[in-house]
Amino acid sequence: MKSLLSFTFLVIFAFSCVTQKVKVSKIDHWIDSTQIENNSFVGIKIFDPKTQEVIFSKNEKKYFVPASNTKILSLYASLKNLGDSIPALKFALKNDSLFISGTADPTFLHPDLPKSKVYDFLKNSTAKTIVFSDANFRNEVFGSGWAWDDYNDYYQVELGPFPIYGNIVRFKKSHNTLAINPPMFADSLFSSQNSFSEIKRKINENIFYTNTKIGQKIEFEQDIPYKTSSDLLQKILSDTLKKEVTIGSFMPDKTFKTLYSLPVDTVYRRMMQVSDNMLAEQLLLLSGGKYSDTISTSLSIKNLQKNLFNDIPQKFNWVDGSGLSRYNLVTPESLVFLLDRMLKEFPKDRLLSLMPIGGQAGTLKNTYKASVPFVFAKTGTLSGVYNQSGYMITKSGRLLIFSFMNNNFTGSASKVRTKTSEIIALLHENY
Repeated sequence: MKSLLSFTFLVIFAFSCVTQKVKVSKIDHWIDSTQIENNSFVGIKIFDPKTQEVIFSKNEKKYFVPASNTKILSLYASLKNLGDSIPALKFALKNDSLFISGTADPTFLHPDLPKSKVYDFLKNSTAKTIVFSDANFRNEVFGSGWAWDDYNDYYQVELGPFPIYGNIVRFKKSHNTLAINPPMFADSLFSSQNSFSEIKRKINENIFYTNTKIGQKIEFEQDIPYKTSSDLLQKILSDTLKKEVTIGSFMPDKTFKTLYSLPVDTVYRRMMQVSDNMLAEQLLLLSGGKYSDTISTSLSIKNLQKNLFNDIPQKFNWVDGSGLSRYNLVTPESLVFLLDRMLKEFPKDRLLSLMPIGGQAGTLKNTYKASVPFVFAKTGTLSGVYNQSGYMITKSGRLLIFSFMNNNFTGSASKVRTKTSEIIALLHENY
């Protein structure tokens, strides 16, 4: 009887090994099929957090440019450091003046976020003068390695201690009526004979040019980052509040209180689902506020790596919050490690609701169409880069963590995006 049981166990074990090898072989074939050109590079890790089983891995310890997968790092830092509401500003009422200092909160009058109580707090203040200081902002307005010629594009907004209106000008034409927000930029738009297809800002000035092509459009919308400065912040804030605002130079001390704006998940969800770079960069700055009153991307990253990411399998080369920079380098294994940690430290339903949702929301809205969503993952795209990292629920009900990274291909990302999605769908069907 013992011999029979032993033999049966060996047969089952051997069959299991063969089945696993067949599955791994299939996955390997699927992965190879994503390499549109011989010079492209793919890395992947698929992990079962419940059984601690590595389903498949390939080049998982190699470094890749993560693009917007970098936002997973910013999300984790924010989840750990920001509590349940966004710190909006530091304030102190002294005599007849309200002294305020920014925290890097990106939400004040942001056109795509709900209104917070910060506007009413400032508008209804009994102080005769609002004194704003940006002395705590020690940062460049652009991230390390950002492309200079993207200055006019909505996705490369200048950083600041207290963004207003998302630090963008929104030009919106409806039924031949053009609205400009903030309104104070209405007299900064001029006609041009140039043939560019959109509104263009002068690189170092808040002067905008349009042309007859745009004039012929009945519907039109474009967001353009404005050139930030202390003086401009003072003018916009004063114009918006209809109150006297002056610029001072002071650091907030222990007498300053903190005012909060929106619930954090409202901001996290937009950052992750539509891949909002501006929110990601400002949230990174906010997360660093736990360790220092100085608002600085490099200081935030240094402190976060020391306090939150010191045991990551392969250390990140991390320079910004959004993934705009190609200087960022991350491995699939490290992203899976971080996604696994997030699952252990925060409720699963909360995490899945923040991610782009296959077939339903964000950058995966048109992918993975199904009656019940099964992919919850962050995408990341740059020229020659397409990645997906996140969570997948298989047909058998297993929750898997995956990081699928494609770098160094030429041409459009659409083919790689399609192949990647096909493979993840096959994993869903077969596991």
